Amino acid sequence: MKKVLLSTLLLAFAAMGIMSCSKKENEKGAASSSAAADMRVAMITDYGDITDQSFNQTTYAACKEFSESKGIDFKYYKPSGDSTEARVSSINAAVQDGYTVLVCPGFAFAEALVKTVDDNSDVYFVGLDISEYDLITSAEALGKAGWKVPANTFCAVYDEEIPGFFAGYAAVKEGFKHLGFLGGMAVPAVIRYGYGFVQGCNAAAEELGIADQVTVEYVYGGQFYGDQTITASMDTWYQQRAVEVVFACGGGIWTSACEAAAKTGGKVIGVDVDQTALINKYGDGMCVTSAMKGLGATVKAVLASIQDGSWATYSGKVSALGLVSDTDMDANFVQLPTDTWTMKNFTVEDYKNLVKQIFDKEINISNGTEELPAHSITVNQYANLK
Repeated sequence: MKKVLLSTLLLAFAAMGIMSCSKKENEKGAASSSAAADMRVAMITDYGDITDQSFNQTTYAACKEFSESKGIDFKYYKPSGDSTEARVSSINAAVQDGYTVLVCPGFAFAEALVKTVDDNSDVYFVGLDISEYDLITSAEALGKAGWKVPANTFCAVYDEEIPGFFAGYAAVKEGFKHLGFLGGMAVPAVIRYGYGFVQGCNAAAEELGIADQVTVEYVYGGQFYGDQTITASMDTWYQQRAVEVVFACGGGIWTSACEAAAKTGGKVIGVDVDQTALINKYGDGMCVTSAMKGLGATVKAVLASIQDGSWATYSGKVSALGLVSDTDMDANFVQLPTDTWTMKNFTVEDYKNLVKQIFDKEINISNGTEELPAHSITVNQYANLK
């Protein structure tokens, strides 16, 4: 009888143990689900809208796609104006509405981030194309000497010399021999684009044995928007110097290149995002390609790290992003848009081979900004237009 009772009790305890373990596992699963459910993503636009076919639209689409695929709440906020105060107001509104991850595209957010990240340590901030220089100078202007990027913040910058190289290399391989680089202001990111472009043109020309036939006109506008003065300069390039294609790099300065190109049937290379639709408004087929930063890839990678608990990879950092794969073009943080380019001689297979060569260090690209790397093609550098 005692043996039967003991056996019964042991079975009962065992059953309770199983139930207890099951309960713990269920609670653990519930906690995991709850953590995922608590992640709410908000994107703040800079001074444009989500239909700008540029930084805002690309970032919005990536945030939306990721959030919908994971069942995460997502919303975007548009500041009332182009000012730090307006951006801060939108950030505060998103936090008050309970959003736990804020994605902010563009260097214009630097001061707004410095003003808000320290007071919201339970919120993740993701800044795109915001450099350490942007953040530190903003902090110093606000009287925050010695300020450091806090653990709840990550900002991405990009290896602009690589997509610049892609664009120059592809353009010369496509058959262009007289090219131009129109930069906005001579800040490091723009310089890296330009020097990368020249290096790409040079590499392709040397491979083809036509270095003595390739020329690059090179100038900075001194501002990040087009106007009559810059358009007039581009008119000279296209009409008098017979420039075939211009890589227009720096905010809205591309509009001047497009206005001038439209008068001669010239071509333009876009920057930062796939600008095909924008550039082709000035002339069908005007856009050759675009030297892109992988904003979408950045957004998805960083949001995934927050969801899966690997945020430490990004926490408190400002990282330069470039090539991460020699086979998956979409995973890379610098790219050319293979679906929309108009090139015929330079193929997608050529592009993949080029990516692999750079990834494997068979081709080395300088990221220096002090002086133009050595080259055998002709480069005509001009004083800033403004």
